[in-house]
Amino acid sequence: MLKVLVPAVLVAAGIAWVVTAPKSVAEDEFVAISGAEADRGEVIFTAAGCASCHHAPGAEGEARLVLAGGQAFPSPFGTFKAPNISPDPEHGIGGWEVRDLANALLHGVSPGGGHYYPAFPYTSYTHMADRDIVDLWAYLQTLPASSEPSVGHDVGFPFNIRRSLGGWKFLFLKDDWVMDGNDLGAELTRGRYLVEALGHCAECHTPRNALGGLDRGRWMAGAPDPSGKGTIPALTPDKLTWSETDIAYYLETGFTPEFDSAGGHMAKVVTNTAKLEAEDRAAIAAYLKALPVPGSPSTGY
Repeated sequence: MLKVLVPAVLVAAGIAWVVTAPKSVAEDEFVAISGAEADRGEVIFTAAGCASCHHAPGAEGEARLVLAGGQAFPSPFGTFKAPNISPDPEHGIGGWEVRDLANALLHGVSPGGGHYYPAFPYTSYTHMADRDIVDLWAYLQTLPASSEPSVGHDVGFPFNIRRSLGGWKFLFLKDDWVMDGNDLGAELTRGRYLVEALGHCAECHTPRNALGGLDRGRWMAGAPDPSGKGTIPALTPDKLTWSETDIAYYLETGFTPEFDSAGGHMAKVVTNTAKLEAEDRAAIAAYLKALPVPGSPSTGY
């Protein structure tokens, strides 16, 4: 029996080791992309909501551009703390290269080859275009540095086993779009990119399974708040009955058609979307109105 069991265990362990290994972009993948535009990178930074998570707790105004980290994000798996991603070479990402940023965004992998927790929404950022990553990197270099050390996560066993995140990624890190198709038209294609990639809206508005993976069959159908307090609303057309104009106006001003205003983390989101071009807000609205109702046959978009 042992003659069969031991080799089987070794084979299984070998497969698991391969499956959970961190992935990375090719060494020369970003070398050919020249002429980085920091101004364009600022738009990517804003749409991706980088400051909303990485500014210091309580920061307001221009202080939100000091990406010292420290905000806490509770979840059923523990409490995650946003790290310092300012240009500081010791405590931030000042010692990184653009390839390191690409590995973090596209694969959820650190410069040292470790897996990041998906509290960092690389499951959405994995759709980012290479050009946008290069421009984002250029903009990040223009921001003020902070020497504030990053705070460690409060995550217990077994979720503190980083290698196991490779298995989680194998199951849930997808590189295909939810709103599939190459003939969506310019507005829906832009809306899809802003919602599914940069804006990572589904990370909050889509329910998760027992392992924390997004339930793509209930895309944007609303979800429990990770803090355990309240729920995050659905954005599908059967629940969000606002017009496209209403949605775009809300993303610009924070005011709903019922004369209510955005609160909580959504207020930070509106701070970002208000800085986008009107065409981008309209594209987000068009995407949301094109979503199918959960449980209904696919409309094919």
